[in-house]
Amino acid sequence: MLQNVAVVLLDGVHPFELGVLCEVFGLDRSEDGLPVYDFAVVSAEGARLRTHAGFDLVAVEDLDRLDEADLVAVPAADGFAAREFPPEVLRALNRAVERGATVLSVCSGVFALGAAGLLDGRRCAAHWRHTDLLAARYPKARVELDVLYVDDSGVVTSAGTSAGIDASLHLVRKEQGAGVANGIARRMVVPPHREGGQAQYVDRPMPRVTGDSVSGVLSWMERHLDREVTVDELAARAHMSPRTFARRFHQETGTTPYRWLLGQRVLLARELLEGTDATVDSVAVRAGFGNAATLRHHFGQWVGTTPQAYRRAFRSDLRSA
Repeated sequence: MLQNVAVVLLDGVHPFELGVLCEVFGLDRSEDGLPVYDFAVVSAEGARLRTHAGFDLVAVEDLDRLDEADLVAVPAADGFAAREFPPEVLRALNRAVERGATVLSVCSGVFALGAAGLLDGRRCAAHWRHTDLLAARYPKARVELDVLYVDDSGVVTSAGTSAGIDASLHLVRKEQGAGVANGIARRMVVPPHREGGQAQYVDRPMPRVTGDSVSGVLSWMERHLDREVTVDELAARAHMSPRTFARRFHQETGTTPYRWLLGQRVLLARELLEGTDATVDSVAVRAGFGNAATLRHHFGQWVGTTPQAYRRAFRSDLRSA
């Protein structure tokens, strides 16, 4: 169970990447019914550390704190692609994985995981500027291109700053369910899921809307996922011609009405599989797929697994058993 979180800092830490971890795991949101994590920031190189933004941080915890954490996170810092890492930090990261904890890197923090040998034989993600260097430096790593993050056997790597949010919310969703992850995302005013690779573990709904001319239609579609609709019908609701509506829809969502609707149906199916005892046939009907065969087809394309396998992996009662 994800409860105890420790973030290990090295000199030159990037405040935004650190802030991502503080925002997801370090705030008390108990008034919203969300869990409170035992959160600590740990210094690996003395109590006072500089940031790349020109100010200093003081961390009161030392590396021993990592040995009790369920999640050990490493945010980006200056020079990670070239620096030598303190051996005691690398040993602590290895101990965490060996005892079953999860290790998470944000952006260039992945190089610390590589130096610890934790990427050997594992899939991993990195910022697009670092993928070639990471692959060259750690040839046993299986660097995935064009993904937001990768979760491989307790080692989670994120591609960049905002992808650290995606990876963190993924871990919350994986350990504590969609309701908790969505609640944290709502408080942060960020999408709980974004398009990305690693299909079984990376959530893939549609991009956020960048305008408001189709927002009313989107709200209606969300409330009627079980209905078959046509572009002509949606255009009429938006008081546009079908051609204008299709063009405006793509401009504001980055996709087509059909694919947007399909993504929302898959997302609803995932939530029903996680949080209810409904049969796969019932989930298919409630999510707008009509029957289990159609659900399995689209679920496999979007999520990379079957509805039954997904339920076994992500059911809340199985996680807490």
